[in-house]
Amino acid sequence: MSRARVRRFDPLRLDVFQHLFAAAAEEMGAALLRSSFSTNIRERRDFSCALFDGQGRMVGQAAHLPVHLGSTPMSVRAAIEHCVMGPGDAVLLNDPYRGGTHLPDLTLVSPVFLPGSTRPDFFCANRAHHADVGGAVPGSMAPADDVHGEGLRIPPLHLVRAGKIERPTLSLILANMRCPDEREGDLLAQWATNRIGESRLLALAAEQGARELRGRAQELMDWTERLTRALLSSLPARRVRFADTLEEPGGKDAFIRLELVKRGATLSCDFRATDSVPRSSLSATLAVTHSAVFYCLSALLPPGTPANDGILRPVRILTRPGTLVDAAYPAGVAAGNVETSQRIVDVLFGALNALVPERIPAASAGTMSNLTFAAAAVPGGPSAFTYYETIPGGAGASAVGPGESGLQTHMTNTRNTPIEAFERTYPVRVERLELRRSSGGRGARAGGDGVRKRVRFLIDVQAAFIGDRQRRGPWGLAGGAAGAPGRLRQRAGPSAPWKALPAQWSGRIAAGGELEVETPGGGGHGRARRTRESRRKS
Repeated sequence: MSRARVRRFDPLRLDVFQHLFAAAAEEMGAALLRSSFSTNIRERRDFSCALFDGQGRMVGQAAHLPVHLGSTPMSVRAAIEHCVMGPGDAVLLNDPYRGGTHLPDLTLVSPVFLPGSTRPDFFCANRAHHADVGGAVPGSMAPADDVHGEGLRIPPLHLVRAGKIERPTLSLILANMRCPDEREGDLLAQWATNRIGESRLLALAAEQGARELRGRAQELMDWTERLTRALLSSLPARRVRFADTLEEPGGKDAFIRLELVKRGATLSCDFRATDSVPRSSLSATLAVTHSAVFYCLSALLPPGTPANDGILRPVRILTRPGTLVDAAYPAGVAAGNVETSQRIVDVLFGALNALVPERIPAASAGTMSNLTFAAAAVPGGPSAFTYYETIPGGAGASAVGPGESGLQTHMTNTRNTPIEAFERTYPVRVERLELRRSSGGRGARAGGDGVRKRVRFLIDVQAAFIGDRQRRGPWGLAGGAAGAPGRLRQRAGPSAPWKALPAQWSGRIAAGGELEVETPGGGGHGRARRTRESRRKS
């Protein structure tokens, strides 16, 4: 096949290849879903899969979690830089200072050698949130002073060589995690997932030709770059500042500050004035910040735009190490991935509202409302377990219409654990799961409502929660009101009084105790029209 044919711009053929790459990543996700052991991966689908070229640039992804997909490229590049990979290898990592997000997100990277190649032509990668990776508190998501309290930190290392598992490495990893059998099952499922991706790429190369496959991957990234530059060129040239806060455990506010500069077909996102929060888990890694920018731009691009490395090529992201948006060792990062990532999106959309107000929604819940609980094995009773979930909230309204209620927003895209599976697997009862009516902000278009979830524990457990937006609800736009803040509370039993808990909390709950989470509603959009009756009352 001639070089000219490979480089010829053919939108229809490129679109076909876009879907071929995406379909391979989707098939990887289906394999991980069906072969995993833990509820968080099998039921909630807290994982993501993507394909990368030989340089570690993302060429295709499945429609999984934004916080994973935009950050995984840095993990892939870290694996390439630190490990020499041959056929049949797989490299594992979660190091937040080498492209990771937070410690429970374990990333597995595998090379793909097309026939005749001596160097990897592609890489398959998947990232899955494990229900425990060690640390001081079961679930590995409790507030901690630094990264060492959050769990096992894994630099890029070989989990598999030439198709064989590195048993000493796996043993060392599992020895530092609770419920090791479940962890091992999920890790093996991740390995099988990458092998599915490899087999699909090899089949595509056999069908289309290796040169064609490599060439179209490059063209897809270039095409996306052109579409991104076209979008930026259509926006007004402006310098905009926007800031929003996260709630520190001690009651203070920590600010994320952005200066957005749009010139020509380029965009600069300067976060260097952002606060640092030592001795907390709120710091987001640089990979997470890149992921948030990737997500926000993706949301503005024309439908059908390939999601790949080309999106961030016209963008400059400036940070200062040691701040909320660029974690530096030994900062804790558990909440940075799930809470700070959401606030970075709020700040980006708040600034972009000055450029494209008709397309930007009010703030959504702004928190993933992370709940974990665990228990050791009980003689004659339940075996040891750890459980993790995020609880949905309300979406912000926009000029298009009201916000949706009770769903995962922005950087997360996981599913709800079905109550039947939840109660069958764990010694708990769901006493209440409902929408918080009227918790969305008022306006011409109301924000979506949050959720109220109440759980009763049948045995003693160790529980933890990480959330935000408990002092101030998500902001509205164009005169719309803020959504209702979230709330966490606990009681010893149905007749006991409720006790309010902070947004970042961990503690023990005795059998019969209840924990209730109320998630924030989304912000409203536009000023609500006042009726004659409301004017009379005022």
